[in-house]
Amino acid sequence: MEWTNKIEAAAQRIAGHVRVTPVLQTAGFGLDRPLEFKLEQTQHTGSFKARGAFNTLLSTPVPTAGIVAASGGNHGAAVGYAAAQLGHPATIFVPEIAGPSKLALIERTGADLRVVKGAYAEALAEARAFEEQTGAGQVHAYDAIPTVEGQGTVMREWEAQGLQADTVLIAVGGGGLVAGAMAWLQGRRKIVAVEPERCAALYQARKTGAPLDVDVSGVAANALGARRIGQICFDLAQAQDLTCVTVTDDAILHAQTALWQELRQLVEPAGAAALAALMSGAYTPEPGERVAILVCGGNIAPDPLA
Repeated sequence: MEWTNKIEAAAQRIAGHVRVTPVLQTAGFGLDRPLEFKLEQTQHTGSFKARGAFNTLLSTPVPTAGIVAASGGNHGAAVGYAAAQLGHPATIFVPEIAGPSKLALIERTGADLRVVKGAYAEALAEARAFEEQTGAGQVHAYDAIPTVEGQGTVMREWEAQGLQADTVLIAVGGGGLVAGAMAWLQGRRKIVAVEPERCAALYQARKTGAPLDVDVSGVAANALGARRIGQICFDLAQAQDLTCVTVTDDAILHAQTALWQELRQLVEPAGAAALAALMSGAYTPEPGERVAILVCGGNIAPDPLA
């Protein structure tokens, strides 16, 4: 009930700052069942991340030094956008693997972009050092209560839009989005967490019984490439015995192509990962099981219209 109340409050707080993203029902994709989709890649800056960013900035005091964030790309763009809308300076640390299209997206928000060598973990270390030096407020990409509350509004909104599914498939990086879904649903529907085989922090944590560092690589690493799953997500996953599956890079790219060919939805690899679990058989529903797919990000690289 505490999580439910927090997510309700977050939804009221960010209303007017974020979009209500569309949903659709369709068959196809070589599957013998209808599917429900929520197209969260149509959110401001191309991913669900704006929800957590706005909730954080609207619910916690912002220092005069502004805000700082580390990001694989999507979170940085969302924080930069939210900061600009609310009149705060923002400094965003991003690893080189984010790629030029996501770097350009962050720059367009007006944020001070700092590109660092390595992956997300290195960007986070730089962001934390900047926070210590300047007093800027940290907006964590996934492992912070205000972030999870904001991401939880996705599932709240989807249910209000008439979600029928028994099971919802959600891609996982650091775990903020799936944690928000678990926090809101509280077991009312089954959630399947989907990760790339080459960056599977939650899958490995569930397997070993505790968060641990994993290697990060592959086609979705600039969005799902957290080296260690967030503690909030892990604790919820353990409590709810969350189902976790992994998918290959080839399966992700195949699903990415299918979303374009069948729905004309142009998404980044991370945005196709949840569908990949169904199309590849990594998750096989029971007969009659109603299934929904959360499409989480659309910042494809390179930008096809750049």
